[in-house]
Amino acid sequence: MAVDFSGKWEMYEQSDPEEFLKAMAIPDAIAKMMREVKPVTIIKQDGDHFEISIKTPLRTNTNSFTIGQETEFCAMNGMKWKTTARLEQGKIIIETEKGSHVREIQGEDMVETLSAGSATLVRRSRRV
Repeated sequence: MAVDFSGKWEMYEQSDPEEFLKAMAIPDAIAKMMREVKPVTIIKQDGDHFEISIKTPLRTNTNSFTIGQETEFCAMNGMKWKTTARLEQGKIIIETEKGSHVREIQGEDMVETLSAGSATLVRRSRRV
């Protein structure tokens, strides 16, 4: 059975983001937001097509993509890159030359693992 990521997810926990923020050279204003704000993620899934919106008090960032098709992605800090999202073992995997972002469902939680070099940030969200 396919994994259903659809829904509104609110982050309730994240690991210490400092190493990851440094590895990604995130500007101070965005880094402060990442430390303090618990973003809401809204995912619309239609088969292999996804629309993922991340909402914070400062801005909303939306990316739409289809698994297996190259897409331009935009990060919360405005950086853009082209890559192809994969779906493997129920995980959405997005990799770039700078790092990776993996989303998966574990029980009732959506777990996001963001990596840059040896730095990793883990976020946990629940459907609301």
